[in-house]
Amino acid sequence: MTIDVTAERVVPVPPEQVAEYAMDWRHDAEWTQGIRAAELTREADAGAFGVGAEVTRTAYFLGRRIDYVLRVASYEFPRLLDMVSVAGPMPMHVTYSFDPHPAGTLARIRVRGGPGGLLRLTAPLMARQVRAHIGKDLRDLERRITHRTQ
Repeated sequence: MTIDVTAERVVPVPPEQVAEYAMDWRHDAEWTQGIRAAELTREADAGAFGVGAEVTRTAYFLGRRIDYVLRVASYEFPRLLDMVSVAGPMPMHVTYSFDPHPAGTLARIRVRGGPGGLLRLTAPLMARQVRAHIGKDLRDLERRITHRTQ
């Protein structure tokens, strides 16, 4: 069984403001559940952050430390950031999207992947936890951004 979970929230600021904060790996630990540290460990082919860049994250999930590396597969500021894991305990695909909405921005996070081997038995529990976490992520993202713009 694999995980495919999506959460969305309307954030009352323009997409450019949401994306400027959310797509900057330096803010990952501020608004993303469980992440304690994030570091740009490989720049994009064109330099800085973009397609090909890699971010190493240290997170805690279900009480366990997890270190993993996400590589940017697609970067279309301010609309889309799509990342795939290239190192870590399980395959993962994380997509952030920010679309214009009459009330500001429709922010969406989608997480796909899941445990292999015997850990497949934990997939239903993991899916519930991931759904709860990304819902909180979007709530925290909104709080951070709206406080910055006031």
